[in-house]
Amino acid sequence: MGLTRVLVKDGGFGTQMTVHVGNSVDGDPLWSARFNATNPAAIISTHLDFLQNGADIILTNTYQSSVEGYMEYLELDEEQSIELIRNTVRLAHIAKERYLTECYQAQLAVPEGYPLVIASIGPYGAHLHDGSEYTGSYADYVPAKEITDWHRVRIEACLEAGVDALAIETIPCQMEAEALVEMLCDDYPDVKFWVAFQCKDENTLAHGETFADAANAIWDLLAERNAQDKCLAIGVNCVHPKFVTPLFKSLNGEREVDEQIPLVVYPNSGEVYDVVNGWQGREHCVPLANYVPEWAQLGAKVIGGCCRTYARDIRHIGEAIRNWNKLKKLS
Repeated sequence: MGLTRVLVKDGGFGTQMTVHVGNSVDGDPLWSARFNATNPAAIISTHLDFLQNGADIILTNTYQSSVEGYMEYLELDEEQSIELIRNTVRLAHIAKERYLTECYQAQLAVPEGYPLVIASIGPYGAHLHDGSEYTGSYADYVPAKEITDWHRVRIEACLEAGVDALAIETIPCQMEAEALVEMLCDDYPDVKFWVAFQCKDENTLAHGETFADAANAIWDLLAERNAQDKCLAIGVNCVHPKFVTPLFKSLNGEREVDEQIPLVVYPNSGEVYDVVNGWQGREHCVPLANYVPEWAQLGAKVIGGCCRTYARDIRHIGEAIRNWNKLKKLS
């Protein structure tokens, strides 16, 4: 599954889901993951919104899913929690099948093997519900094995339900990324994945490591294990879009095109979150689609959206990507 063309990823799941459930997501300790249990129809509809607007890739709504979270906030037992994670993956497959049926009935061609269903594997910090996925502070006191053991339960539930790859995403610290990549290489040698870091500016991860150093460390680790082909891409998500180009230049700016590390990017809309007033500044945001050519030039193979990006934003990104892919073919 080496990526030959630039692919369109979906947008902010919790953001688009508000179209179906209203603004009851933010502030919930389970965030959008509660609806996997309480409103599965809304999960399917949200996936469908993105597919109908041109997404090649949908991520399962498992970012915030954890056994601990479901046991505490939904009063499920361990096995029920794991089954809910599996079932969440199945909801994405139901949406995919509905979409393919729609395309078939409308005589629309869909590329073989698409759309892809990729499991969202959010960071250890997300289940702590203390904002630490945006600081990575737990890297200073939680041992790597404890983090990978925690991830393993969710990863296995997603793999059992069937996914095309894993999106290891919003990772705030180099240690967690390295530990996960080592675990995947050792224990799940056939599983494809990408790694997307959470960055606080145009140079550094949330926890303070340099993005280029962390990405190169992952790429080198994969090279040592002869496993670079398992990694679809390395990149960033849930960041301000203005940080992306400098981050990518720091990694691929000096590399020849055929030596570029394949990159993944799905930033926020550019709005800024304020605890009192919520999301601010939509009217000043540069449309994400405008950035597509420069990001693709720097090696982006997957481009989509994160917080505050809707299905319509993905449609515009998709149009920009199709134009880019056409130009690349012509050249």
